[in-house]
Amino acid sequence: MNGKALTLSGLAVGGGAAVMIRRWKGESSGCASGHSDRWHTVSINRPSDEVSANGRLPEPLAKLGDKIEVQVRPAPGDRGTEVAARLREPVPSGPGGAAARLKGQDPRGPVRRALRDSRALLETGEVLSPDKPPTTHPGPGGKLISAATARAREEGRL
Repeated sequence: MNGKALTLSGLAVGGGAAVMIRRWKGESSGCASGHSDRWHTVSINRPSDEVSANGRLPEPLAKLGDKIEVQVRPAPGDRGTEVAARLREPVPSGPGGAAARLKGQDPRGPVRRALRDSRALLETGEVLSPDKPPTTHPGPGGKLISAATARAREEGRL
């Protein structure tokens, strides 16, 4: 490897390390508003007047009350309504945030669940849930599936 390639590789690794250290320390990513949480958004295949009738939010989101900020707007491409929500309080980041997620104590989980449940209620009239128990096998594989199923509505993409 020549000196130029070695130097560029070192810079790339150093830059990546700097980004990771900054994230682990929980430093801001340059957010202009100073708010530490991001918006969680779903598109609902219903017009805006059905999603927030008379300015009222769907019941799962209304249960969270003043803990969240909510925005309701037309979805791009005239495809229903977009509902976005985020916590008003700062959320843990860095090692503390990662530990909270692993323990199933992420404060954003209820926001994601409320958005999913709201979409399901408005589009189908009910919230479907997986069969209980998801498996009858008591071994490590069955326990892993049970743990994943228990947290599935609060994780991943909306």
